[in-house]
Amino acid sequence: MKSKKVAGDIYFNGDFIGVTDNAEQFITDVKKKRRHGIISHQINISYQKELSEIRINADSGRARRPLIIVENGKSKFTKEHLLKLRENKIDLDYLTKHGIVEYVDSEEEENTLIAIDEESLTKDHTHLELNPILILGISASLIPYPEYNRGDRVNYGAKMVGQAIGAPIDNFLVRTDTKFNVLSYAQMPMVETTTDQILEKHPYGQNIVVAIMCWDGFNMNDAVVLNRSSVDRGMFRSFYFRTYESVRKRYWGGQEDLITVPEPGIKGYRGEEAYAHLPEDGIINPETPVTSDSILIGKISPLRFLTGGDFTADIENKRESSVTIRYGETGIIDKVLISETTNGEQLYKIRTRDLRIPELGDKFATRHGQKGVTALLVPQEDMPFTKEGIVPDIVFNPHGIPSRMTVSQLLEILAGKYGAAAGTTVDSSAFVGTKEEDVRKGMKKLGFRDDGKETLYDGRTGKKFEVMIFTGISYYMKLDHMVADKIHARSKGPVTLLTRQPTEGRSKRGGLRLGEMEQQCLVGHGAALTLKERFSSDETKVPVCQSCGLISVFDKTKNRTYCPICKDSKILWVETSYAFKLTLDEFKSVCVYPRLSVMEI
Repeated sequence: MKSKKVAGDIYFNGDFIGVTDNAEQFITDVKKKRRHGIISHQINISYQKELSEIRINADSGRARRPLIIVENGKSKFTKEHLLKLRENKIDLDYLTKHGIVEYVDSEEEENTLIAIDEESLTKDHTHLELNPILILGISASLIPYPEYNRGDRVNYGAKMVGQAIGAPIDNFLVRTDTKFNVLSYAQMPMVETTTDQILEKHPYGQNIVVAIMCWDGFNMNDAVVLNRSSVDRGMFRSFYFRTYESVRKRYWGGQEDLITVPEPGIKGYRGEEAYAHLPEDGIINPETPVTSDSILIGKISPLRFLTGGDFTADIENKRESSVTIRYGETGIIDKVLISETTNGEQLYKIRTRDLRIPELGDKFATRHGQKGVTALLVPQEDMPFTKEGIVPDIVFNPHGIPSRMTVSQLLEILAGKYGAAAGTTVDSSAFVGTKEEDVRKGMKKLGFRDDGKETLYDGRTGKKFEVMIFTGISYYMKLDHMVADKIHARSKGPVTLLTRQPTEGRSKRGGLRLGEMEQQCLVGHGAALTLKERFSSDETKVPVCQSCGLISVFDKTKNRTYCPICKDSKILWVETSYAFKLTLDEFKSVCVYPRLSVMEI
């Protein structure tokens, strides 16, 4: 039975160019010409059934990917092509020009049926994946054995890979990024994927000996117990770099900033001690240790609203505008660069370096979305050990496995153990990696148990654990979330001008907000006075007129209080929050009379 002819409007790069009375035949002809090299292989064509539109795209910026062409249920890519590829006799361009492989964009892909592998091919399929791993993005393709995991765990794992600290670039020593982390001793994974082989110069974690067991409750709720001796030997050490910059600006009227050590009398002068570490030129020297608010560049600028006078001579017309280290950060001056902007103004860049050794609260994760923070650092002599004397670097809680169902993590630990014993890497690429049976056979050949379990002994007592412990090697990543960047507390500090409440955020030395749950916790502990103290952060006294109920005026110069409406009425001072006073002002602005009824008690 012949298919019914369907008409369709034709659009090229979004512009209407014509109509066809047989859309299916038109698309088939265009694809045939593209595959035979008559028209450019950059062109993609798709059919929108609901709109009866044929869309031809040849514009730049489209995401396109290669697929093997399938005709009558058979792949056009043969074993002969594979042999020639391996011998470098042909390449992907050759396959594209000879109609074996074609690039499709997202719109054309909607009209295709793509098979994952040759075994899945049917007569309905139009294309075949070059490699099953290509259905994943870059981050997800780094996950070992993802087909054994639940989909959400693959998503989490991909997210963790993006947050991992590693060796992202080779030339980080000459770069001046605003901030970045570099892992000191990054390693390639023992259990790797095809993508890992491509990214071999940019590892993002370390191969760690893992024991899956509880450790006195310290590793509950996803927390991990770290071997302190491994940390002392360099495990998960990283460097945190941050770049500060300043420009020596020129202003109208011939004025310009001065880079020097500020002198007493200047508006905003910080005191002699603040500038003690600066040399004469006002720019800090390399390898100088610095802490919060340390001055990096001594700088003097003209006042913002300067009306006249000689800036260079008149000290009253100068203000201190030095560049300081961010609040809460420390480090060592790594590099000082002096350059010029495109406007010819002097540009100063100073990079700080801070050694980050793993500490309590630092976040770690595997490639399977199993994240956790450090809860305890244990000396090696107290850690469990095998009969060969192997001590785990991380103790991971077994309760994190059943509910998450990250079977591939167990496979990775087993494969990592086999790889370390055999002195080889193990391929764990999606769908085509080394199978579990092969890993188990390899373990038996080497004289190990094929399930990865071992007898462990308690380092504190020397006694043998009653159960066998699953141990092996897993690739762990140190994530960007470090406690040194997040820890924050304050007793007193700055407040915002408008509300007179504490500022918000760590960088502004802000207060810690108590929410509903924190309040319940304090009530449960009977700490009512702590709550009362918390709710007086913007406590203020306001004068209120007893007659009209409006807030009165306090004249500081004459030290008198009066009501501008009732003149000499009786005025009472009321203790309240400044936010309440602001609310009354809001009411007045919309012509609502907020009358307060006050009396002496």
